[in-house]
Amino acid sequence: MTDSAEKNAVIKRVLTHVILLIVAFIMIVPFAWMILTALKTNQESISVNPFYIFPHNGWHWENFKTVWKSYNFVILYKNTILMIFFRVVCAVLTATMAGYALGRLNFRGKKLVVSLILIQMMVPGQIFIIPQYLMVSKLNMLNTTFGLVFPGLVTAFGTYLLKVGYEGLPKDLEEAASIDGCNIGQRFLRILMPLTKSSMVSLGIFTAVFAFKDLMWPMIVCTNASTTTLSAGLAKMQGQYGSEYPTMMAAATLAVLPMVIIYVIFQKQFVEGIATSGGKL
Repeated sequence: MTDSAEKNAVIKRVLTHVILLIVAFIMIVPFAWMILTALKTNQESISVNPFYIFPHNGWHWENFKTVWKSYNFVILYKNTILMIFFRVVCAVLTATMAGYALGRLNFRGKKLVVSLILIQMMVPGQIFIIPQYLMVSKLNMLNTTFGLVFPGLVTAFGTYLLKVGYEGLPKDLEEAASIDGCNIGQRFLRILMPLTKSSMVSLGIFTAVFAFKDLMWPMIVCTNASTTTLSAGLAKMQGQYGSEYPTMMAAATLAVLPMVIIYVIFQKQFVEGIATSGGKL
């Protein structure tokens, strides 16, 4: 490699790192601002001075104590974690089986089913809220964990994602398993399903993030404070005539902790799943 080529490579590497640092800084600023606001007084939080970044009268950790005492975060954490867990389990389980059927089996009406799945993916999810609410209400499951999980029992996006994953596997694997005497269940469980692990991880990641961010459905189906989730609980903190921004930011900081902990624990799976699916959050 010539000197000019080496210089160009170094310049490109430096520019890449500079751009990545700028993007990372832009993404970190809202989180840093949230934490700093949580440690200010209300007067400091509404200051229009652009250089009023850090608290001038000490760090007010009592905002976290006030929020923790006023809102039962243990219950909010429990409801949110249960909703995420059961939605991920149900979505991965149903999408894996449906994706295998649509991706590997031939049956009458298959094209119609795939078309319906694609149509459902193109339709805004808010259209299904009223019928879903009526079904949950008829089942007497309002203000329950099942009511929170109900919209995530099946997923059109997950079904299509797993269908594409199964279609990408070589047919020789299934044919060889059939020659060895494996039935359809054994081919699915022992041969093909383990090979779609990356797609299942991707689906689990997307489902967990979407469930954590879900606001409208928890506010509709769970009106009791003992059954609501973190997102709905934060929304109810907004006052009609005014807001205590430090306590709101303290609550938002506490609400973000579960996803941060989950990301730290499953960081490798997050990166691999998103890279494999080619999607973005």
